[in-house]
Amino acid sequence: MRHPRPALALLALSAALLTGCALQPQPAPVLAPAPLAEADALIGGLVDQKLLPGAVLWVEREGRAPYHRAYGQRALQPTPEAQSEDTVFDAASLTKPVVTATLVQMLRERGRLDIEAPLQRYLPDCGGADKAGITLRQLLTHTSGLPATLKGNGAGEWRGIAAAREQACALPLQGTPGGQFRYSDVNYILLGLIVAQQAGQPLEQFADEALFRPLGMKDSGYLPLRRLPLARIAPTEREPNGHLLRGEVHDPTARKMGGVSGNAGLFTTTADLARFARMLLAGGVTEDGRRLLSPESVKLLSTPQQPEALKELRSLGWDLDTPYSSPRGTLFPAGVSFGHTGFTGCILWLDPQSRSFYVFLSNRVHPGPPTVILPAYRPLGTLMARAVGLGAD
Repeated sequence: MRHPRPALALLALSAALLTGCALQPQPAPVLAPAPLAEADALIGGLVDQKLLPGAVLWVEREGRAPYHRAYGQRALQPTPEAQSEDTVFDAASLTKPVVTATLVQMLRERGRLDIEAPLQRYLPDCGGADKAGITLRQLLTHTSGLPATLKGNGAGEWRGIAAAREQACALPLQGTPGGQFRYSDVNYILLGLIVAQQAGQPLEQFADEALFRPLGMKDSGYLPLRRLPLARIAPTEREPNGHLLRGEVHDPTARKMGGVSGNAGLFTTTADLARFARMLLAGGVTEDGRRLLSPESVKLLSTPQQPEALKELRSLGWDLDTPYSSPRGTLFPAGVSFGHTGFTGCILWLDPQSRSFYVFLSNRVHPGPPTVILPAYRPLGTLMARAVGLGAD
């Protein structure tokens, strides 16, 4: 009698080998190496030309291993310090979309804010009849008609949140609400005041409890010297009196407000902003599967929301296609990808179509005066798009 056992054993061995091969972990696809090398050279060139002391870059596309690297030095004064990927940077105007616009949506979802409501519903003593037509939507899209900054860019002897509110509300309009796009710190100073009022707690506390902690952004927040060692924070400008700003917000208005404002004051890292970007690209869901923002909120934050008559495209917080869109480069899609910059030398740009993003943080204002690195933004954005696979043959 013939026994099939040897044949069956051979088949079982073959199946086991095949199964074992299939179970072996496969390396994640990588980003394109050539544009990454060009980006390294571009950023290294900015360091060599002393246009910035150093920087940290993070670029990522869903399903591929991210690329992140530190360049140059964290500080030049009082003594040189090597850059590291965990450096905490003053993110300047990235505060506007990352913190303030996000918190506005959270309050909208809770029924505490109506973005179509007039400013004076929430700040009834803010200006006279000239400001009666300003809505929260117009503040969010920079179409309120308010000037770009407080008088003298916050100059003067005033101090405190109440004084900033008084100054902002007293400013004359420079255009008809809804009639033109004018990027303005004042819009987000007022929004920050409204967020704190409607949340019933200080802006920095609400941001920490509602945004940073749920997302695991452990190094992000206002007033970093309360939480982090000085050595991890990138310094910015040296003031005329010799004082070096380190852990104190660079923006003069936010600094006079105690370091906390809707327009500036966020300190963060590339890794933390990567967590934030993943949440937006995942439709408002965190990496551990919790919903932080509703799909409607994500849509309002990532699609054009400006008055239809205007050619400049803005969401309720982010830039989609305006004269400030150079970090998009030439390959990320206009009007679909979105992002923002910060005066200190910061970029966050996201593309929902390719589910990719990049973060660039630097302190170009150190040790001062600020240098001009804007011409590098467009080529950097193009290289980042090439790195995630856009524009490939």
